[in-house]
Amino acid sequence: MTSLAPPNPPAPPSPGELMDRLARAAAAYYRNFAAVAAGDGLTLMQGKVLSLLRRPMPMRTLAELLACDASNVTGIIDRLEARDLVRREADPADRRVKLVLLTETGQEAVRRIRAGVLADLDGLAALAAPDREALGRLLDQVFPD
Repeated sequence: MTSLAPPNPPAPPSPGELMDRLARAAAAYYRNFAAVAAGDGLTLMQGKVLSLLRRPMPMRTLAELLACDASNVTGIIDRLEARDLVRREADPADRRVKLVLLTETGQEAVRRIRAGVLADLDGLAALAAPDREALGRLLDQVFPD
């Protein structure tokens, strides 16, 4: 009887391979997000802005979060405001700063977008609770706030 050596376990993915997987996952997420937002007549960026407005936010902060020029955010906000999805108010702490807030219509749009995106995340939904907890911990570890 000859004994076979146990096979070598596969090498863990390199940081570069993991980044490639994350990039593919992010691309798939944003394709889905863009399609869901388009169902509401919104561009990807308009949908992202609405999703970021969980609380009132200065225009400059939105520009920083979106990694774009403030003038681009102004155009996006103008179009969202024309559709009654957001409104601008002076910041009570500094009247020179304009805050952007979701309107009730904007809140409804965010709920629809979120529900549509979540409906297409079968892979995440299929994970057992311990696996979701582990993935959450790993993501927090790799991308801390």
